[in-house]
Amino acid sequence: MKIKQEEITKKIEDQDYLQDLETIKYSELNKTKIKAFAKKMIQEVVQAAKHNSLIQTQLAVAGQRPVTFALESNIINLPFANYKKISNFCNDEDEYEVNIYFETISDYINVSHFRIDILASVSEIEADTDKYTDQLASDISEKLKVVRSYDKDADSKKDDKK
Repeated sequence: MKIKQEEITKKIEDQDYLQDLETIKYSELNKTKIKAFAKKMIQEVVQAAKHNSLIQTQLAVAGQRPVTFALESNIINLPFANYKKISNFCNDEDEYEVNIYFETISDYINVSHFRIDILASVSEIEADTDKYTDQLASDISEKLKVVRSYDKDADSKKDDKK
């Protein structure tokens, strides 16, 4: 799936993309549920691609250390919230491959409260949904460990030393 910078910017601005949000409590979360959510999120990516649409699908985990995991389609590693900056990195003439980015949003992930990683291109995900379902489930589990063990005081001390 490819798209021009101008088109993706307009779609994001107009909120012309598929959206989904699931919420779960930490106490309800286990390996099986993480895998099920990962599978659902990957299936939503595939469905969006079939309709030549962008996607933003989120899993919000509520509790003492809330965290939101999101998959967003984009041509650069920027969240939809920063879509106006896409034009700083891409031109209007070229078509760009649409990738799926895995975002972690939490006060307990790092100093910026945000982490974004590329999962894969939409076409790679379409070609091997099982692989990327497993990858996403693993990524969510890893980020949950980071959130649970995050030490805000240690991070703020690092900032003080800069």
